[in-house]
Amino acid sequence: MQGLREQVGLVPWDGVEWMLRLVLAGIFLYASADKIIHPHDFAVIVKAYHLLPEPLANLTALWLPWLELTIGVCLFTGFLCDGALALATGLLAVFWIALFIDYFRGIDVACGCFSSSPEETAPMLWYIGRDALLLGLALFTVEARRRAGNALQLHS
Repeated sequence: MQGLREQVGLVPWDGVEWMLRLVLAGIFLYASADKIIHPHDFAVIVKAYHLLPEPLANLTALWLPWLELTIGVCLFTGFLCDGALALATGLLAVFWIALFIDYFRGIDVACGCFSSSPEETAPMLWYIGRDALLLGLALFTVEARRRAGNALQLHS
């Protein structure tokens, strides 16, 4: 009987990494769309976090959706994938921390993750939990990419 370590070696990490990367790409592409179309509405949400001064909040609302779009395209195509995956993971960590900060400050915000509509609200713990799952997805994608690279090195 094979040990667990040998059985894990049978996982097709390149396929797992590709699938996770496409899911993450779809999430970032979807997240960017409404914010690009409605930058003013998204700026209202960014300001509601009370984490940035108004000029930086406006600037962030303008460039962040385009960064999300670029990350999504890179993850989907595989172009500059390592950098895009690092940025995606970093952004998701920052979003998660921002939600936590506002939760503990007693500020209830519309997340702004997938919609620029400030009317779309859910409990803050829902947003924190969902973003934790998204961050976990990104971290698992990083690990799958690492293992896929290691598997390629072992077989060459």
